[in-house]
Amino acid sequence: MRFHTRKWIKPEDLNANGTLFGGRLLEWIDEEAALYSIVQLDNQKVVTKYISEIDFKTSAKQGDVVEIGIEAIKFGKASLTLSCEVRNMRTRETIITISNIVMVNIGPNGQALPHGKTEVEYVADRLR
Repeated sequence: MRFHTRKWIKPEDLNANGTLFGGRLLEWIDEEAALYSIVQLDNQKVVTKYISEIDFKTSAKQGDVVEIGIEAIKFGKASLTLSCEVRNMRTRETIITISNIVMVNIGPNGQALPHGKTEVEYVADRLR
Protein backbone atom coordinates (compact mmCIF):
# COMPACT_ATOMS: atom_id res chain seq x y z
CA MET A 1 0.00 0.00 0.00
CA ARG A 2 1.24 3.47 -0.81
CA PHE A 3 0.82 6.21 1.76
CA HIS A 4 0.17 9.40 -0.17
CA THR A 5 -1.05 11.85 2.44
CA ARG A 6 0.04 12.94 5.88
CA LYS A 7 -2.05 14.82 8.42
CA TRP A 8 -0.79 16.54 11.54
CA ILE A 9 -3.20 16.12 14.48
CA LYS A 10 -4.11 19.56 15.82
CA PRO A 11 -6.35 20.61 18.74
CA GLU A 12 -9.38 21.07 16.46
CA ASP A 13 -9.08 17.38 15.39
CA LEU A 14 -9.57 16.01 18.92
CA ASN A 15 -12.61 14.53 20.61
CA ALA A 16 -13.68 14.97 24.25
CA ASN A 17 -11.13 12.31 25.29
CA GLY A 18 -8.25 14.29 23.81
CA THR A 19 -7.65 11.79 21.00
CA LEU A 20 -8.27 11.99 17.27
CA PHE A 21 -12.00 12.36 16.51
CA GLY A 22 -13.10 9.42 14.34
CA GLY A 23 -15.35 11.63 12.21
CA ARG A 24 -12.41 13.86 11.30
CA LEU A 25 -10.36 10.82 10.27
CA LEU A 26 -13.23 9.48 8.15
CA GLU A 27 -13.51 12.90 6.47
CA TRP A 28 -9.81 12.75 5.56
CA ILE A 29 -10.16 9.18 4.27
CA ASP A 30 -13.18 10.05 2.12
CA GLU A 31 -11.32 13.02 0.63
CA GLU A 32 -8.22 10.91 -0.07
CA ALA A 33 -10.35 8.18 -1.69
CA ALA A 34 -12.02 10.78 -3.90
CA LEU A 35 -8.70 12.33 -4.95
CA TYR A 36 -7.18 8.92 -5.68
CA SER A 37 -10.24 7.98 -7.77
CA ILE A 38 -10.21 11.28 -9.66
CA VAL A 39 -6.62 10.64 -10.71
CA GLN A 40 -7.16 6.96 -11.58
CA LEU A 41 -10.45 7.46 -13.46
CA ASP A 42 -9.38 10.74 -15.07
CA ASN A 43 -12.65 12.41 -14.10
CA GLN A 44 -13.28 15.09 -11.47
CA LYS A 45 -16.79 13.80 -10.85
CA VAL A 46 -16.69 10.79 -8.54
CA VAL A 47 -18.85 9.98 -5.55
CA THR A 48 -18.55 7.68 -2.57
CA LYS A 49 -21.08 4.86 -2.86
CA TYR A 50 -20.09 2.53 -0.05
CA ILE A 51 -17.70 2.22 2.87
CA SER A 52 -17.42 -1.21 4.50
CA GLU A 53 -16.78 -1.97 8.14
CA ILE A 54 -14.41 0.50 9.75
CA ASP A 55 -11.95 -1.08 12.17
CA PHE A 56 -10.40 1.34 14.67
CA LYS A 57 -7.28 -0.37 16.06
CA THR A 58 -5.49 2.42 17.97
CA SER A 59 -5.88 6.15 18.38
CA ALA A 60 -3.77 9.20 17.74
CA LYS A 61 -3.20 12.27 19.88
CA GLN A 62 -2.36 15.90 19.36
CA GLY A 63 1.01 16.33 17.67
CA ASP A 64 0.99 12.91 16.01
CA VAL A 65 1.33 12.71 12.24
CA VAL A 66 -0.81 10.11 10.50
CA GLU A 67 -0.33 8.68 7.03
CA ILE A 68 -3.28 7.69 4.83
CA GLY A 69 -2.74 4.78 2.48
CA ILE A 70 -5.11 3.93 -0.37
CA GLU A 71 -4.91 0.96 -2.71
CA ALA A 72 -7.07 0.04 -5.70
CA ILE A 73 -8.36 -3.51 -5.35
CA LYS A 74 -11.00 -3.77 -8.10
CA PHE A 75 -12.05 -1.87 -11.21
CA GLY A 76 -15.76 -2.23 -11.97
CA LYS A 77 -17.62 -0.97 -15.03
CA ALA A 78 -18.25 2.48 -13.54
CA SER A 79 -16.71 2.00 -10.11
CA LEU A 80 -13.38 1.67 -8.37
CA THR A 81 -13.04 -0.29 -5.12
CA LEU A 82 -10.29 0.79 -2.75
CA SER A 83 -8.86 -0.35 0.56
CA CYS A 84 -7.44 1.99 3.17
CA GLU A 85 -5.05 1.94 6.08
CA VAL A 86 -4.16 4.86 8.30
CA ARG A 87 -1.05 4.59 10.45
CA ASN A 88 0.98 6.67 12.85
CA MET A 89 3.95 7.95 10.84
CA ARG A 90 6.45 7.67 13.70
CA THR A 91 5.43 4.35 15.28
CA ARG A 92 3.94 2.74 12.14
CA GLU A 93 1.06 1.49 14.32
CA THR A 94 -2.17 0.99 12.36
CA ILE A 95 -4.89 3.37 13.50
CA ILE A 96 -7.72 2.27 11.21
CA THR A 97 -8.39 -0.13 8.34
CA ILE A 98 -11.22 -0.17 5.83
CA SER A 99 -11.46 -3.14 3.49
CA ASN A 100 -13.73 -1.65 0.83
CA ILE A 101 -14.50 1.87 -0.29
CA VAL A 102 -16.50 1.97 -3.51
CA MET A 103 -16.20 5.11 -5.60
CA VAL A 104 -18.40 5.68 -8.67
CA ASN A 105 -17.46 7.57 -11.83
CA ILE A 106 -20.18 10.13 -12.67
CA GLY A 107 -21.07 11.55 -16.09
CA PRO A 108 -22.40 15.00 -17.02
CA ASN A 109 -25.99 13.86 -16.40
CA GLY A 110 -25.18 12.87 -12.81
CA GLN A 111 -25.47 9.14 -13.52
CA ALA A 112 -22.83 6.41 -13.27
CA LEU A 113 -20.55 6.50 -16.30
CA PRO A 114 -18.39 3.55 -17.46
CA HIS A 115 -14.73 4.52 -17.19
CA GLY A 116 -13.00 1.86 -19.29
CA LYS A 117 -10.12 1.47 -16.80
CA THR A 118 -8.83 -1.95 -15.77
CA GLU A 119 -5.65 -1.31 -13.81
CA VAL A 120 -3.81 1.30 -11.78
CA GLU A 121 -2.03 3.96 -13.83
CA TYR A 122 0.89 5.94 -12.50
CA VAL A 123 1.65 9.52 -13.51
CA ALA A 124 5.05 8.48 -14.92
CA ASP A 125 3.27 6.06 -17.28
CA ARG A 126 0.88 8.76 -18.51
CA LEU A 127 3.76 11.09 -19.39
CA ARG A 128 5.42 8.63 -21.78
